[in-house]
Amino acid sequence: MKNLAFHLELQFNSTHSITATGKHVRDGLSTVLRTGDYLWLSCDEQTTLERLKKTGDHSFGEHVHFDLTQYLDLPDGTNSEIDIEGLSESDGYLWLVGSHSLKRKKPRKEDSVEKQIKRLAQVKGEANRYLLARIPLVQDATTGEYTLCKKCSDPEDPDKTLRAAQLMSSGKTNQLMDAIEKDPHLAHFLPIPGKDNGFDIEGLSIHQGRVFVGLRGPVLRGWAMILELQLEDAEEKGYLQLKANEDGTLYKKHFLHLGGQGIRELRIKGDDLYILAGPSMDLDGTIAVFRWPDAMNKTKKGEQMVHRKEVEHLFDVPHGSGSTSGQDKAEGLAVFDDEHLLVVFDSPADNRKPDEHVVLADVYKV
Repeated sequence: MKNLAFHLELQFNSTHSITATGKHVRDGLSTVLRTGDYLWLSCDEQTTLERLKKTGDHSFGEHVHFDLTQYLDLPDGTNSEIDIEGLSESDGYLWLVGSHSLKRKKPRKEDSVEKQIKRLAQVKGEANRYLLARIPLVQDATTGEYTLCKKCSDPEDPDKTLRAAQLMSSGKTNQLMDAIEKDPHLAHFLPIPGKDNGFDIEGLSIHQGRVFVGLRGPVLRGWAMILELQLEDAEEKGYLQLKANEDGTLYKKHFLHLGGQGIRELRIKGDDLYILAGPSMDLDGTIAVFRWPDAMNKTKKGEQMVHRKEVEHLFDVPHGSGSTSGQDKAEGLAVFDDEHLLVVFDSPADNRKPDEHVVLADVYKV
């Protein structure tokens, strides 16, 4: 495979790798972030984060499990998934975002035709999915270990307090959803489940206080979207609110023509934006990594329309097909080092699972 440098072995601990539904976390990886010698990962069916430590040139292990209810006020506690689809690090915080999407029930083959048809008509939202939050990310100066805390002093400035906080929400919505409810490009897609090309967040990256959120859907006539936000502390401690732009708007929209693909992950490297892109709907299809050169400077000038020739196609990522249909769905992208990008997969094929609690990720040379 072009650009593939090596496979990275991710080793999980059996004591906290099985979700409440009986699924192994390695089978639902949705995002990945590297901070020093540590990888942060999430399984989309959890209310937790997983941390792995570098154990060799091509391996990470020593799995540690973080329960997010210890740091954030999840509206539905541990009763439903957050569906974490993006992680980022900025100014002493680990940031995370849920999908903000509705979901449609899957038909079950063992059911009667009548029941299958009925299930396919059932759409629901879950309060935990509407989460955009930050948690203090602290590094031990002696060991280099990164860990989370709910509230602590800033190691860079002892007079400053770092505090976990989340975007203000109410029930099955939050301030972001309220802001876009009448948007001419998005409003009609809010009642549509994410896997049906409805509104679906996948990807988060932060640069100098600007929060970039990627949308898997909707894709409009081949154009994918990125929302740009600014956040500030609300009056109530532990909460954030959208900060208005100079023109009074609460967000900006950037449109990118990625050949009909939606956004699966965003990563900023220098002034460039790297984009993992794939199908907006639930199907096997081309998954690729693009680079939007100088995106951080261009977006400072306002909303952008980025045509095909203005983004660089770097490489395609393999995906399931035929006997492996529905498997090897690339979901997470991380900057591995100065010369490489890391990709992790949801629903990995059997050849990616060499041992009971191990899964292989791919590292690509840029």
